[in-house]
Amino acid sequence: QVQLVESGGGLVQPGGSLRLSCAASGSIFSINSINAMGWYRQAPGKQRELVAAITGGGSTNYAASVKGRFTISRDKAKITVYLQMNSLKPEDTAVYYCNTYPFLPGWGQGTQVTVSS
Repeated sequence: QVQLVESGGGLVQPGGSLRLSCAASGSIFSINSINAMGWYRQAPGKQRELVAAITGGGSTNYAASVKGRFTISRDKAKITVYLQMNSLKPEDTAVYYCNTYPFLPGWGQGTQVTVSS
């Protein structure tokens, strides 16, 4: 079993940047079995949505709303997935989660991102 812990959220002004991290821990066998990883977010009153995903080979895909502003990357040796978020907008405010892609049941606590002046 793998545990995923998100960090790096906070309060930022519109146009600012944040870098989120997702660290995996647990069974090495389970960690090595993970291929694609994703960042998801859930804003108040909205459904959770995929923000960005990255495969083991490094291929990426992004939600249209964040393309060109967010970058997902992965340090496979440390099994850490990052989400660099630039040019943040108030509509990016949400709790951000990481999970496999497609996601598996069970979510961590996430990390809150608030974009506000």
